Amino acid sequence: MNCELNYGYLRVAAAVPAVSVANVSDNVDSVVRMVTRAYDAGAGLVVFPEMCLTGYTCGDLFHNDLLLDEVENALDDMLMRLPSTDIMVVVGAPVRHRGRLFNCAIVFNNGHIWAVPKTYIPNYKEFYEKRWFSTALTAMDVHSVTIAGREVPFGRNMIFECRGARIAVELCEDLWAPVPPSTLAAINGANVIVNLSASNEVVGKHEHLLGLIKHQSDRCIAAYVYASAGYGESTTDLVFAGNGIIAENGVVLTGTKRFDREPRLAVADVDLELLENERMINSSFSDSTITHGACYDTVEVDIRREQVTAGSLMRPVKAMPFVPGSEAHRDARCREVVAIQSQGLMRRLEATGIKRLVVGISGGLDSTLALLVAVHAFDELKLNRKDIIGITMPGFGTTGRTHANAQQMMEALGVTSIEINIGAAVTQHFADIGQDATVHDVTYENSQARERTQILMDCANKVGALVLGTGDLSELALGWATYNGDHMSMYNVNASIPKTLVKHLVTWFAKSSPASLAATLQDVVSTPISPELTPAAADGTIKQVTEDIVGPYELHDFFLYNMLRHGFGPAKLHLLACKAFDGQYDAATIKQWLRTFIRRFFSQQFKRSCLPDGPKVGNISLSPRGDWRMPSDASAALWLRECDAI
Repeated sequence: MNCELNYGYLRVAAAVPAVSVANVSDNVDSVVRMVTRAYDAGAGLVVFPEMCLTGYTCGDLFHNDLLLDEVENALDDMLMRLPSTDIMVVVGAPVRHRGRLFNCAIVFNNGHIWAVPKTYIPNYKEFYEKRWFSTALTAMDVHSVTIAGREVPFGRNMIFECRGARIAVELCEDLWAPVPPSTLAAINGANVIVNLSASNEVVGKHEHLLGLIKHQSDRCIAAYVYASAGYGESTTDLVFAGNGIIAENGVVLTGTKRFDREPRLAVADVDLELLENERMINSSFSDSTITHGACYDTVEVDIRREQVTAGSLMRPVKAMPFVPGSEAHRDARCREVVAIQSQGLMRRLEATGIKRLVVGISGGLDSTLALLVAVHAFDELKLNRKDIIGITMPGFGTTGRTHANAQQMMEALGVTSIEINIGAAVTQHFADIGQDATVHDVTYENSQARERTQILMDCANKVGALVLGTGDLSELALGWATYNGDHMSMYNVNASIPKTLVKHLVTWFAKSSPASLAATLQDVVSTPISPELTPAAADGTIKQVTEDIVGPYELHDFFLYNMLRHGFGPAKLHLLACKAFDGQYDAATIKQWLRTFIRRFFSQQFKRSCLPDGPKVGNISLSPRGDWRMPSDASAALWLRECDAI
């Protein structure tokens, strides 16, 4: 897909045209104008509402031959007026066949047309379609119909295919059925579902509709393009608001404004590569073909797939995929994350019969979160907070700011606080191994990290406690941990929480904390991230800033999520990052840190191959026992080559 420079994207459109009930020629003009708009927007597929050539609300006029003859003439006329190639157009119209009338989606492409009939015909409440239309189930043996003297392929089991796009069609009520036709079509290969609809508006129905569309696109692991009737339909008994909705894998990408008198168009780039990758890793989806495989006719079509750039990409790209956008959603997410962390720790304590914890407190983000979770777990278990032993271990790079924050936090939380200065022990170790203390190399740094871990482990043994780990998911991805140092613990509650989310979790705790503790927590959040393993600056401030060395965590978390969750390669990661961080980082900077991410992610797998236990919190985890199984000696060459070619 990348070789075509479209990165697996297909631009689709949901159109809500102006409608004049029973005025076919005007409706055709309106549709053609909207097709031109969609074409100019670069769409390869545009979907219109149900019965848009006549209006859905024609009632018994559907049994009038004058109207039906005009529809046939209009379909023939549209073949001449629509672009002959590059775009697939799907419109709604009635189709006659041997004394029956079918509610159909008419597909136009490259000078050809096809007719897809509606399967489930409603006959309840305000909808009485069975008065006029027959179900596709009555025509399973019909494979073609005659429209304006032209033989047209007909049937509900057609999948339209072009270079990775496999498109299936359903109509309105089909989506509301217990087993929608799109479910079977998706199982049998369709990755884009279009729905031509005429769903009226009543209070509360819109949210239900959105839920259905999101849910169906999620279950089908597909894109879903929905276009529903709007202004111009008869309001004798019903009102149609005009919904154009484009969803993908459970997420709504875009939609039109409801209750708008003007014709409108929703356009988005759906990600077929993402969908195919999701299907490959979802064994339940692939296994469904065993019991639900069906015979579908593949129809070759010609759909434009133009070059995509970060500037032209028409879809939202979240810069912070691990962090919800709104404050209310962030608060709810933080509450749930802490519940999972605490539950895991509580069960581990109960299972081992241990009622004490030892945790190293640096005054940084990760150890702060671990301590807050430990306190929450102890409170839930009604254990004494004094049995949480927080140990500060000042070293050669410890600053007054982080040291003070560590002490103030432990005092405010009422845990046991112990301070053990590691300077003398590390200096002795340097002498033992012949390390020059003036050389601030990796040995200088790691000796301190391992000395701290030794202290934590031995103190835990002394009092019968568990050592609580503090390292987060982002550090594990980059290998930004000392092997058998801060890399090791007896249980790590932060193991699957990325750095970008850690900040919000500590901030969330601060909101419900007493003023003095809240102030300390906020200062922890605003402190530069650092391991503090090299001496501080002359003014006593942090000199060793992690993000200056390995790059911004917000970029690395973005790369991590999209590579592991969606299987994207470097070129697509770069494209998406350029869009998500437009105005914040230039393309060259993103490429620089992307290369760093790839190099470190591959080279540091050996650290992840022997991680301590820790609860899975989100849908990305690097546990070698479940979510990420990768050989420690896997080569990064392929990924680095693609990165260098950007």
